[in-house]
Parts: sequence; C-alpha cells; structure tokens
Amino acid sequence: MTDILDLAGRVAFVTGAGQGVGRQIALHLASHNSNGVAVNDYFLDRAEAVAEEIKQAGGKAFPVQADVSDYDSVHEAHAKAVENLGPIGVLVNNAGNAGVNPDPDLRKPFWETNPDVWKSYIGVNFDGVLNCTSAVIPGMIEANGGRIITIISDAGRWGDAGMALYAGAKAGAAGFMRSVARTLGRYQITANCIAIAATVTPATEKRMMGDPEQMKRVMQNYIIRRPGQPTDVANMVLFLASDSNSWITGQTYPVNGGFTMAL
Repeated sequence: MTDILDLAGRVAFVTGAGQGVGRQIALHLASHNSNGVAVNDYFLDRAEAVAEEIKQAGGKAFPVQADVSDYDSVHEAHAKAVENLGPIGVLVNNAGNAGVNPDPDLRKPFWETNPDVWKSYIGVNFDGVLNCTSAVIPGMIEANGGRIITIISDAGRWGDAGMALYAGAKAGAAGFMRSVARTLGRYQITANCIAIAATVTPATEKRMMGDPEQMKRVMQNYIIRRPGQPTDVANMVLFLASDSNSWITGQTYPVNGGFTMAL
C-alpha cells in the first residue's frame, strides 16, 4: 500500500524539538521515510535525548544545538546538519514561546516596557523564523523542491488580550511565510503555517493544565473541549511535509479544536 504521507527521503530540520510539540513532530517525520531528522534545541542534552529516541525506533537523527534567535548560531547548526544528514528538504519552525530566559517584564503591558523586553517574544517567534528559513532556502532552490512549515498561534489570528507582542510576532511570521510562498513557488517549494491553540506542552502543563477550574474556563471557548495534543499538530506537519502537499502553499491551517474558524 502506498504511504500518502511519504517524505520521499527528505531530510528534516525541526527547531525546538527537544520536548513537547517539537519532539512529536520529529518522531512523526522520522517514521515516514525521512532520510534523517536534525533535532534542534537550545539545550543540547534535550536534542540528544530525542535523537536517540528516534534512533532506537529505527530512524536516523542528528542533534544540533542552536539559539534560533541568533543568525550565526542557526547557520552553524544548519551546516552541521547538512554535513551529517544531507541537504535539508523540510524545515519546521517550531521553536516559540518567550525563549529560554524570558524577561520578567513581559508580564507588564507592552507600552510599559521597551525593545529590550520585546526581544523575548520577537527574537524566537519572528527573528527565529527568518534565521532558519534563510539557512535552508539556498539548498532547497538548488534541489528544486522543499517544504517550509512554521508553527504560529491563534494569538496571531485572533489577537489575545494582553499578548500583543506574542501575537504580533506570530502574525509577522505568517505574513513572512506567505511572501516566501509566492517567491519560491517557481522552485516547487511550499511554505505554510499551522496555527495552534491551547496545547499540552511542558510549559502549559505547569501554567494551566494543573488547575482543573482554569482549564474548564479555557475549554469553554473551544468546540472540541479538550486541549490539543502534540500528535494533533504533528499530524498536520507530516501532511504538509509529505508528497501529498505539492499544490498547497501560502496557507495557515488552524489546529485548534474550533477555538477560531477560518472562512
């Protein structure tokens, strides 16, 4: 039987893949005829653990440490990944949230802060997408094909109160991806986004999932009243990374339990 989600031997580079959603994305891609997954994380030990998990399951992986908000760090990590696995055919810009060391002033209204504080969100969620995408594009053009997938948030589509910086960075990443799609379509490179909502991750488990009453209030806004699971996101990533996606580009797919709806 033909696997419609076959990756045709493409090598994948997944950012923020040392835990949570990124880990599951890496596992999904590794199990569908990828020729290897570059597992990126800010913390090398986390990347190494996921890479080893993939290898134990019979896949091929290589751990790469990088701070996605740092251009040089990203390009060095990309070079190591290519050296060890081959040219990157799938990029998943998954790293997000507020970075490794978020500024405590992020909790304040953004107009009471300054650009040094804003960098916590913008550095990972916008600059990180630019840095990683710039690293893989030349190789994809040379190969005349590729898949670029960026994980954004419904905050960037809906505009959550009190989340202006995060929402703006995610919306900026989505706009950037639409332009990339238009620019690179001639090279058979697709570029799409996935907008997620409340999803179970190590961060949300600490902040929200441990409080049943808060979780109940949050889920009242969802048609399917459960939080998203990493597999929900990874399933869509796999589709967009596969050979099934050769004529879809410049789109944003909500994977959000019906929190918002697209026309």
